[in-house]
Amino acid sequence: MKPTNRHGTPVDSVPFLVVGSLAFLVSFSYGPVYLLALGLSLPVALALSGILFVLATGTAYHRMVLTTRPELHGEIPPEQRLRRLIRAVTVVVALLALLSLPFFVP
Repeated sequence: MKPTNRHGTPVDSVPFLVVGSLAFLVSFSYGPVYLLALGLSLPVALALSGILFVLATGTAYHRMVLTTRPELHGEIPPEQRLRRLIRAVTVVVALLALLSLPFFVP
């Protein structure tokens, strides 16, 4: 059974499953350790990581299943794919730099 979007059209569920799995991996691999380093207790850190996972998975479901339009999917030109890749790498590097700031401040 394939999930359907809000118009009843079947959509591919693999991208959603990949993003949901990565959300679980990142939120429970890095979330508790980071939050413990900021001084929160373990139960609070796990609860916040769980909330982050649920929010990320809900957002992924909304974007990749509920509101997607499979009829608009097609091949993307290489220049546009390269620009998206460079933007994504820049965002990830900036996010990692921001997340590491509390560890450098005494």
